[in-house]
Amino acid sequence: MKLSQVMIVMGLMGLAGCSSGERDIRLHYLKTNSGTPEEFAIVPNKPLETPPAMNALPVPTPGSANRTDQNPKADAVAALGGNPARLNEGGSPAGNGALLQRAGRYGTDPNIRAELAVADLEYRKRKSRFSWKVVPQDEYYDAYREQWLNSYDALEAYRRAGIETPSAPPEGWND
Repeated sequence: MKLSQVMIVMGLMGLAGCSSGERDIRLHYLKTNSGTPEEFAIVPNKPLETPPAMNALPVPTPGSANRTDQNPKADAVAALGGNPARLNEGGSPAGNGALLQRAGRYGTDPNIRAELAVADLEYRKRKSRFSWKVVPQDEYYDAYREQWLNSYDALEAYRRAGIETPSAPPEGWND
C-alpha cells in the first residue's frame, strides 16, 4: 500500500470515530469472555411444603416474591440472631433519628439524587469522548481518579493542625 492510501484509510477511520452515534459511556466493563454459566447466579428454591390451612394462603400476586424463593440476606440476618423483618422496613430506623437530625441541620435537598445522577451522566459523557480502546477494559478508576481523596495528604493536614490522628501504614506499603 502506498502512503497516500494509508493516509486515506486512516482519515476515513478518524471520520467514522466522529460519528454522532450513541457512545458507550459505561465505565465498568463487566463482560466476561469465559463462555461458561455463572454458577453463583443459580439459587435453588426452598422445598415445597403444605401450609397448615389451605384457606389461609395469600392471594397470588404476579411479580411479587414467592414463598419458596430464597432470601440470602434475611437468612443470614436470622442465622446471626437478628430480625429479618427489619430488612423490609421503609424509611430510616428510629435509632438513627439523632444522626439524621444532625446531618440535616442546614437543610436537605429532596432532589439531590436526581441532580447527582444528571451531573454524573454528564461527567461520564465528557470522560468517554476520547476513551476509545481496541481492547475494552474497566475505566472506572481512571475516570474518577482526579476526584479521589489522598488520605495521606489529609492525614498530614490534620496532624499539622494539631488534631490527634490514629496511626496509618506507611505510604506505598501495599504497592
